[in-house]
Amino acid sequence: MAKKIVLTGGGTAGHVTPNIALIPRLKELDYEIYYIGSYDGIEKKLISDYRIPYYGIATGKFRRYFDPKNFTDPFRVMKGYGEARKYLKQIKPDIVFSKGGFVSVPVVRAAASLEIPCIIHESDMTPGLANKLCIPVAQKICCNFPETVPMLPEGKAVLTGSPIREELSKGNKIAAYDMCNFTSNKPVIMVIGGSLGAEAINKTVRDALPQLLEDFQIVHICGKDKVDNLMLQIEGYKQFEYLKSELKDVFAMADIVISRAGANSICELLALKKPNLLIPLSAHSSRGDQILNAKSFESQGFSLIIDEDYLTEDLLVEKAHELYFTRQTYIDAMSRSSQLNSVRTITDLLEETLGKGENK
Repeated sequence: MAKKIVLTGGGTAGHVTPNIALIPRLKELDYEIYYIGSYDGIEKKLISDYRIPYYGIATGKFRRYFDPKNFTDPFRVMKGYGEARKYLKQIKPDIVFSKGGFVSVPVVRAAASLEIPCIIHESDMTPGLANKLCIPVAQKICCNFPETVPMLPEGKAVLTGSPIREELSKGNKIAAYDMCNFTSNKPVIMVIGGSLGAEAINKTVRDALPQLLEDFQIVHICGKDKVDNLMLQIEGYKQFEYLKSELKDVFAMADIVISRAGANSICELLALKKPNLLIPLSAHSSRGDQILNAKSFESQGFSLIIDEDYLTEDLLVEKAHELYFTRQTYIDAMSRSSQLNSVRTITDLLEETLGKGENK
């Protein structure tokens, strides 16, 4: 009889793509796969390509700051918990795997109430609030950074790395040149600010275009509704809101990458050995996890960093050139990294957890 697994996670692509990376291996292991996410989050759109049953639940955000929604979101979370519990009773999964984000909290908590084992994944160096709420009931917590292990309950932490979609390594750069109308005679910078885009990066890149386009072509993945229609006809500059199947081709084409420092994004850059300039989300706009991620990669020789608070078009141009001309140093450092086989490690952990349940 096939084993059943529920995957959950959402809010940003970083909470979904690692789940997607697990799907081919889970199918090889004869799992029936189900997904629980929010009603209309990005996870619903991303999962739709994989013909996996999808269940939407209500979700609310847990905030550390004052917001009027703090008074209503707890009711949404309670509603989501009830819906998740109903769906889990219906599906009867053997195990739940959570990639985090606020939608995962009611799912993991509901699974625990039904005595369904849960494994969760923390991408960042320090656990986020959603995962902190799930850690007490999780069987195991997978993590990306060695520094994270001592922060987690003893015996629960497993250093797995982040699952990377295998197809990302199979891109066709010629297809990307054609799609962007680029030439192969001029190096390409790929700019990616995360699935929701990054206003500061988008603005600075566009301000710096006259200087950057002298030496580079630029493919800019700028986020939903962030395309600048006044810049559609600029030669050597191509904008996209978001890329799905074509992303692997653009990665193959890119000589260097300018990126946020979300953990899943930088793990993809490491796996693909792409020299990168990281501009982590500032501490004013986040809990500082991207800064820690970026510093870890910088210390290992994988990345250059610009502090967003000091980001200017001149500094961006200077660092982009520095990265390009020293790119082999970064490629060599990433090549020496002992990149863990995350997909295999995590699926082995799922199998091991299920095996223990059967032996009780």
